[in-house]
Amino acid sequence: MNIVETKIQGLLIIEPAIFEDDRGWFMESFNQQKFEAALLDRNQPVPNFVQDNHSFSNKGVLRGLHYQIAPHAQGKLVRVVQGRAWDVAVDIRKDSSTFGQWVGVELTEQNHKQFWIPAGFAHGFIALEDNTQFLYKTTDYYSKECERSIIWNDETLAIDWKLEEGIELRLSDKDQLAELFDIFKKK
Repeated sequence: MNIVETKIQGLLIIEPAIFEDDRGWFMESFNQQKFEAALLDRNQPVPNFVQDNHSFSNKGVLRGLHYQIAPHAQGKLVRVVQGRAWDVAVDIRKDSSTFGQWVGVELTEQNHKQFWIPAGFAHGFIALEDNTQFLYKTTDYYSKECERSIIWNDETLAIDWKLEEGIELRLSDKDQLAELFDIFKKK
């Protein structure tokens, strides 16, 4: 397992070891001891995962930017098992030196990368292929009362969504009505 640190402390890209031969491939998709050691080596808190989620999206579906507030803030360990997605995390920790900055990573069924997004980040992704299946472990349960979102195309955040020619965006009504980052900052 290779750990890639990003420009924002706490956001990690995990590249699992893949063992391939003429029969196919094998990988550990999660190992608590290795994950814990990687976080402790970086003085990061170790989460307890309580829920696994699985989503299916066709090309152009954009989900986000979602987060949950306390007492049900969520960290997420995300990966794509089929298809291809551009995954984004935005630092919404108001006391952070990287507040309002974002990191994006392409997750595919071929690269097997995973993205660790601790609590304190808004998260979203766009499916870049039909039949994109996205798996994620969360550190707290879903809570409708604590669920929030920031508009995906906020000009202040200026996220590069890697929109490819010919992609027709599809968003939920909720995501189209999400709040601006400037409104979030004033809370």
